Order: sequence, then structure tokens, then C-alpha cells
Amino acid sequence: MKRAILFTLIACLAAACAQPGRRRSDGGDVTADSVRYARGFSIHHYDNYTVVDLTDPWDTARLLQRYVLVDRRNPLPPILPTGTVVMTPLRNIVVYTSVHAAIIEELGEAGRITGVCEPQYINSPAVRELIRRGEVADLGMSTAPNVEKMVDMGAECIIASPFQNSGYGQAEKLGIPIIEAADYMEALPLGRAEWVLFYGLLLGRRAEAEAIFRATEERYLALRDMALGVAGRPEVFSEKRYGSFWYVPSGDSYMARLFHDAGADYSFAHIPGQGSTPLVFETVLDRAVHAGFWLIKYNQEGDMSYRELRSEYAPYENFDAFRQRNIYACNTNDTPYYEEFPMHPDYLLGDLIHIFHPSLLPGYTPRYYRPLSDR
Repeated sequence: MKRAILFTLIACLAAACAQPGRRRSDGGDVTADSVRYARGFSIHHYDNYTVVDLTDPWDTARLLQRYVLVDRRNPLPPILPTGTVVMTPLRNIVVYTSVHAAIIEELGEAGRITGVCEPQYINSPAVRELIRRGEVADLGMSTAPNVEKMVDMGAECIIASPFQNSGYGQAEKLGIPIIEAADYMEALPLGRAEWVLFYGLLLGRRAEAEAIFRATEERYLALRDMALGVAGRPEVFSEKRYGSFWYVPSGDSYMARLFHDAGADYSFAHIPGQGSTPLVFETVLDRAVHAGFWLIKYNQEGDMSYRELRSEYAPYENFDAFRQRNIYACNTNDTPYYEEFPMHPDYLLGDLIHIFHPSLLPGYTPRYYRPLSDR
């Protein structure tokens, strides 16, 4: 482990000697991968390394991170650009979220995960089996992971989702790369899915990642085009009240785009931003009281009913969608919603079109959302 940390530090010192440009000082050419939907990263290939720049989603004028990917099977180049040096393919990976565990599994590399945070939320079958066999360690909460255990197990990399004005605590002192997976901040569903190209490079699965994304893009665009010319666009809103606030997807978020592409008008499309916006209940009620559809997610054993939803918060019954029994729900306890849709927004788009315009997809079987139980 000490040798691995020393190796990384030496590589990072060497990294200070150069900056990436269109042509290296030794004459080596650079090629760029085409990133068409994502705004959060770019990829440039040089002769002996690849540079991946991540844009800060909260300040797009600055970089969040610059990663210099070097094939671990080759000698370390004598000159590298400034950035976090990452030896690829990744080994001994610590994963903070179920989303990224699922992406690694789909790329065929679940065996490279050696530790996860909050394993109770991991639904990826292969990763859950590795956890059960004790081959993947439980590192506790993602907000305060067990860094001592990371050191003991020889962790070489952490994949975590960044949050504004927040760091990674003691994990930052380990001297290993932290991959700041800001994919959730993308505005376009295909933009979020396109991050699989970055993960493919990290895992040495570039061809597989490109194939997954091409298939997803093709299906998504075909479904979007199907709903493009619908005659009527129903109004929809989503989520529920938690604590004092109702966190609605902002108008520039990927969920707002999904509603639009499914042929619906989103009640809060006017709110700027790419994440979620906290609103008080009265504001949501005033804006969405007459919306035709309401989509919610919950996690519990068995299906939720209208009676249960009302018992959570009685004023829910004031929405037209409640009274007209037009609430559709996804039980994340028994569906792989969070694990699948970041890389496969086409799956979710199919469900939404089926809800808003069922005649467009006759015989369709929903994957995530079903009518709320009326029992």
C-alpha cells in the first residue's frame, strides 16, 4: 500500500511539468473523443496517456478535476500534464453509491470493487453476492467512511459523487485518486448516460462502454421522436414532501427533460437550475393542484396505497391527480430504478410515454412506474 501511495505521489510531482495542449512538446498528436450530450467532461487522447477534464457543475468557468489516465501496463511517461494521475484499468475500487456500483457491474468489472458504502442500498446482483461472500467490504456511511479499513484492504481509487462546498474528509489524505462522479448534475438524460464513456476508460472497457451508449442513444431518440408530435401534452409533477420541504426537479434537470421528451408539460419547468429546488408545500399545491399526473417514488415492502399516502400527509388529497387516481409510483425496494436509469434513460422514457400517451406503446409492460394501489 505504501509503495502504491509513493508511486502516485511521484506521478503527481511529474505531472506538474506540463499542460495538455493540441500538440505535445515531443510532437505527439492528440485526438478528442466526441462527447455530444454531456457538458460535465471532455476526453483527449495523447500518445501515452489520456486527459479527462471535469467541469465544475456549480461554476462552469472552472475545472472540478483534471484526470491523467495512464495505462498501468506501460512505463510511466517521463512528462505528464498537471492533474490527478490515475493508473488504468482501475483495481481495488471503493464505491460510495449504488449507481456507480451498477455501472461497474454492467461494464463487466464488478470483481474490481473491494469496498462499498451503505451496502444495504446496493441492489446490483453481482455486487450483492460479493458482499455476501465477504469479498467486498462494508465501509459504513458515505459521509464518514472507514478510511482505516480502506488502507488495510489496499484501496487504490474512490468513486464518489461530489456536492457543492463539500469535501471527502479523511479519505482525501489517503493519497489515492478520488473520481468525482458529477454525472447526476447533467441537464440531459443522454448527457448523464454518456458518462459511461469516462467509466469505460477508467476500467479499460472503452469499446463496451461505447456500445452500451450507442444502443441507449438509439432507443432513447426513437422513443423521443415517437412522442414529439403528440396532440395533447398533459401536465405532470413529481416527488413528495420530506420534512419541511418538497424537493422538485429544477427546470433544467434531466427529469424535466425526460418529462418534455415523453410528451408532457412539467409544472416546475420555469425554475432554473439542474438539480432540485426545495419548495414549501403550499407553493407546490398552488402550482400543481390541477396537474393531470403525479409521479412518486417510495421504498417499502409491498405496494403503497392512496390511503397510506394520505396518512403520510393529509393535504395530498387536495391535488387533482390524487382525487382522480392519476398517481403513478415506483417502489425502489423491488425495482432497480436508481441502478439502471442513469445509464439507461430510455427505460424510464418508455415508462413515461406509456403513462402519458399509452396508445403510442400498445402492449407495453412498465419497468418502474405503476398506478398507485387503490385498496
